[in-house]
Amino acid sequence: MFPKRDAALPLWVIYPLLFAGIYFSHLTLLRLPYFWDEAGYYIPAALDYFRIGSLIPFTTITNAHPPLPSILMAGWWHIAGYVPSATRTLCVMLSAAALLAVFRMGHMLAGTAVAWVTVLLTAAYSIWYAQSTLAHADIFAAAFTLWALSFYLESLVSKSSVRHAVLAATLFSLAAIAKETAIVTPAALAGWELLQGLRTRRLRWAWVLALAFPLLPLLGWYFYHQHKTGYMFGNPEFVRYNATATLDVKRIALSFYHRVLHLTTHMNMWVATVLTTGVFLLPPQPSGSTRRIAKPALAAIGVILLINLLEFSVLGGALLTRYLLPCFPLLLLVYVSVWQHHFRQWWLLAGISFAGFVAAIFINPPYAFAPEDNLTYRDFVVLHQQAINVITQHYPQATVLTAWPAWTELMHPDLGYVKTPVQVTPIQNFSLEQVQQAAQHPERFDTALVFSTKYEPATGKMNFGKPLEGQATRYFDFHRDLLPAEAAALLHGKVVWQGERNGEWAAVIRFPRLMDASVQPQQPSKHL
Repeated sequence: MFPKRDAALPLWVIYPLLFAGIYFSHLTLLRLPYFWDEAGYYIPAALDYFRIGSLIPFTTITNAHPPLPSILMAGWWHIAGYVPSATRTLCVMLSAAALLAVFRMGHMLAGTAVAWVTVLLTAAYSIWYAQSTLAHADIFAAAFTLWALSFYLESLVSKSSVRHAVLAATLFSLAAIAKETAIVTPAALAGWELLQGLRTRRLRWAWVLALAFPLLPLLGWYFYHQHKTGYMFGNPEFVRYNATATLDVKRIALSFYHRVLHLTTHMNMWVATVLTTGVFLLPPQPSGSTRRIAKPALAAIGVILLINLLEFSVLGGALLTRYLLPCFPLLLLVYVSVWQHHFRQWWLLAGISFAGFVAAIFINPPYAFAPEDNLTYRDFVVLHQQAINVITQHYPQATVLTAWPAWTELMHPDLGYVKTPVQVTPIQNFSLEQVQQAAQHPERFDTALVFSTKYEPATGKMNFGKPLEGQATRYFDFHRDLLPAEAAALLHGKVVWQGERNGEWAAVIRFPRLMDASVQPQQPSKHL
């Protein structure tokens, strides 16, 4: 499996070590209720399959996401029970499996030392760290994609059998059935194989077919979804938000700019990027003293990174960094290999990068970002637990004005926030416009749960994203949430509870009046 000159522990020995490391480093997170898109789509969809075997969700709006995460979660719940800790343990298992694939790739391409350092840096990178216990489709797709890539990249540096092509086709297919956007990686590599074959006149047909095959099961799912719902790619609002509304040249260019920053600088990735840039100024070590990544494998990694940057510059209404999850370990593998090849004390660079990554898990950067990019998501969840406890204990009959995902947290006891459903009046967000609209119908609610929908540096503090706020508002639904006192004044209410954790905040506002709270709750529809 590996070159004899650089022996390593067997994979079956390494996997338990990876699982234990991830599990115990996330121990305080395993019992948290579900967060954001978990609560809004993935958990309700999986519960629908778990309870009645429906691949098409009916307790949340279906958006044509492939069903593999629901199938795997439901199967695991039958074994471990339906509790958040069981779900998060499954995610840990997937994260460990993905890191095992990273080790396999690193060992095969650059040796044991590079492999271990790449695995440690990936595991410590805040985005990977946070996603390791969150039940989003991205960790499912990343695990299958990275394993498929390990077999494909092996074929570029050594003799490979048809069996490896079949394994790669199967794993890429599972990745696409876990998340539809994962199809871009095998499709791009199939095109790359064709171009290389035409250039060298040595076309590897087995690999071209293996890389093209995953499109078939994904198309099968879409045809099934259309047969069942009448929509091939999900409800019209989902398609508009994540596809048709994004087809603007300026938006695509701006999104590509953000995606490059996400891949190379976000959450202290800039530390590793700057170190790599500096190392390139040094002469390489003597030939034969280190192993370099072979040029065919390096070119394939470049194709993968570029096509993912382009894909998520065109698709996706939200600039979520978890969409690039399989790309981070590939980039880090290249970085670490460069360090080793150019700098004798390369482990110092690894240590500096590791320290930067660990710091980013706990310390927020000076710009707005999604809470799920580090442990800010834990602060978000804890604040929502506290606010909802205030409502259920003191105002059990309340009708609550709030935005997504809090309305799902209040309506669905399965998500871990309430024991019985609480009636809600939903609004899109806590921008001035939305709160003003709500103020025109005070009879529809008697309580409000307001909260920060993203992290933003406090007023007066350094904010690198400030110059781009206008463009972000136009193209990426950026808005400023009214603070609790501002919302209370506009709605003529009183803040009865307020909490803050590391820049995240939530508050309960009370309106002591009689009302007719007959409005029907809506469901979230913007997911990818």
